[in-house]
Amino acid sequence: MSNTLTVSISGMTCGHCVASVTEEIESIAGVDSVDVALNAGGTSTATITSVRDLDEAEVSEAVAEAGYTLVSNNA
Repeated sequence: MSNTLTVSISGMTCGHCVASVTEEIESIAGVDSVDVALNAGGTSTATITSVRDLDEAEVSEAVAEAGYTLVSNNA
């Protein structure tokens, strides 16, 4: 069974940004796929499919590693 988590990311402006974020998120254990919807200059969304529940903190850390900021969905 797969789990899906959708997160919002700020600071992404181009395809290279998408590639960087995708690569970092895919490096998290258990992640099957990452689909990023780029909203250049605004808030982009990433839909992450994984084989286990992901902790938003570990996703935030991966996004930060790529140089961007996870916008809390709990705001």
